[in-house]
Amino acid sequence: MALTGRTALLAALGSLPVGILAPSWTGMLAVNAPLSLAILCDYVMAAPVRKLQFTRSGDTTVRLGDGAVVQLTVTNPSRRRLRAHLRDAWPPSSWLPGTEQTASRKKLTVPAGERRALTTALRPTRRGDRHAARVTVRSYGPLGLAARQGNHTVPWTVRVLPPFTSRKHLPSRLARLRELDGRTSILTRGDGTEFDSLREYVPGDDTRSIDWRATARQTTVAVRTWRPERDRHILIVLDTGRTSAGRVGDVPRLDAAMDATLLLTALASRAGDRVGLLAYDRRLRAHVQGRSAGDVLPAVVNALATVEPELVETDARGLAATALARAPRGSLLVLLTSLDAAPIEEGLLPVLPQLTQRHTVLVASVADPHTDRMAAGRGTIDAVYEAAAATQAHTQRHRTADQLRRHGVTVVDATPENLAPALADAYLTLKAAGRL
Repeated sequence: MALTGRTALLAALGSLPVGILAPSWTGMLAVNAPLSLAILCDYVMAAPVRKLQFTRSGDTTVRLGDGAVVQLTVTNPSRRRLRAHLRDAWPPSSWLPGTEQTASRKKLTVPAGERRALTTALRPTRRGDRHAARVTVRSYGPLGLAARQGNHTVPWTVRVLPPFTSRKHLPSRLARLRELDGRTSILTRGDGTEFDSLREYVPGDDTRSIDWRATARQTTVAVRTWRPERDRHILIVLDTGRTSAGRVGDVPRLDAAMDATLLLTALASRAGDRVGLLAYDRRLRAHVQGRSAGDVLPAVVNALATVEPELVETDARGLAATALARAPRGSLLVLLTSLDAAPIEEGLLPVLPQLTQRHTVLVASVADPHTDRMAAGRGTIDAVYEAAAATQAHTQRHRTADQLRRHGVTVVDATPENLAPALADAYLTLKAAGRL
């Protein structure tokens, strides 16, 4: 039983004159006995909470930053009218800070034998699965003096997907892809390794592209045109170890890497290539492989939704072995990891020859723009020390990138907002050069 503020107010109003005019136990009993009887009757007349029936419907997925709507249907099978306050509890990250009270608490009235639908608007602030907690109902009597209270478990899950903010870069990269593919009026000469068509020779064409057999069958010199190969295999490997947990500005490194992964997946699938995904630290966290071009992007988005950084050192040998086991020979391996000296020199470099021997390797990393601002700082002793530290960090980072390049690795090092388009450009450059 729960008592309301109205009950306390009536008890205070009744006890005040008795306490002033005739303070005695008899007077207090004369006031509180009728009030207690009214409270008991009100409690009995309140609709039972345990008999209520609940069902859910609505959104099951939502992109981070967007809103989701979940409907909760309340059925009152009893013979009493339900007057209730209801709280639909979800994890705190299901709402923007400060909006939980208004979004989760509802007031409803359900006549006997009827049902009512309530709408809960969610706006999650983190990726992953958001599970509905419990529904708490407080059923009031007609006098509003007492209430029955109980909890119900009504399961529902809303998966919060990565936001894919780099989608805005996709049209421009697709336009460049069409140029490489020869589907626009801009022709790219000598790019790619897959035969496309024959055309008439014009001055400036590479003589090695002349098709002598076709030339012999016609009166003009014919040259072959090429386009980037299709049906290539691309395996994107996300390092989810401790270095991915660091934040660059307001964005975790892993989230920036995920955004770049989504743009590359969308672009490569449109190019006709087969895209796979691995998320790994000391064990496999997510895996997508063998999906068609139309299904691979939704599968990657869904797989990345629940991936979180692990505060452990990445097992580079295990990562390399897993990638080698799942990528066909001649694939493009895209490794999104940190360019910090220690993890690269102690982890990746010893196993890099195994990867470059069988595959084309591209390493992409998130750079911190704050170090550039630190390196330019002057004027105070603290600023000079910070500038020296930032310059040293830049030097170590460039040295690490040069070590990777000496092994034949393509390196992309960009800030969070530039990583996705830079990675897409690197992919297009490799494709245009016929290295895929």
